[in-house]
Amino acid sequence: MFSADSKGPTADELNQILSIAARVPDHKKLNPWRFIVFSGKARADAGDLFARACAAEDLQEPSGVRLQTERERFLRAPLVIAVVNRLIEKPGVPELEQTLSTGAAAFNLCLAANALGYGTCWITEWIAFSPIVKDGLGLDANERIAGFVYIGEVDERQDDRPRPDLNDVVSHWQA
Repeated sequence: MFSADSKGPTADELNQILSIAARVPDHKKLNPWRFIVFSGKARADAGDLFARACAAEDLQEPSGVRLQTERERFLRAPLVIAVVNRLIEKPGVPELEQTLSTGAAAFNLCLAANALGYGTCWITEWIAFSPIVKDGLGLDANERIAGFVYIGEVDERQDDRPRPDLNDVVSHWQA
C-alpha cells in the first residue's frame, strides 16, 4: 500500500488530523482514549521492542525472518499512531461507551488523514495484546491498544473488500 519513499503528514497536518480524531462523542468528557505517535526513528525503536516481545512470548522460537519482520513492522508507513483505550471508572459511563468513543476516535483519525489525501490502514495485530509491548509503550493497567493506524502517501489504492448485503444486516422495527 505504501511505497518505500512514501511521505507522511507534515507537523501541521498531523496536528489537524489529531484534532479531528479527538472530536468524538465522549459521555461525561472523560477522554477515554489517547494517541501515541511513531515517526522517524521511533518506528524502528518500536520494532526492536516488538522483536524482543516476539522472542519472549512466542511459544516456538521465532525465526530470524520473523524477528526481522517484527523489527520492520512500523517501517511499512512513514507514520503510525497507536490508539489507546483508557477505561475510566465513572458511574453512568459504561465501558462499552468508552470503547465506542475510542473506536470513533480511531475512525476519525483515518477519515481526517484520508481527507488530506493520505492512505490509512487500521490494524490491531498481535502486538496490541502483548504484555511486553504494553509495558514498553508505557500503558497503564486500565489501558489497552485499540489499534495502530498506518498513515502515508499511497502508490495505489487497495480494492474495496466485499461488503454485506444490506438485507442481511438491516431491519426496520415496528411496534
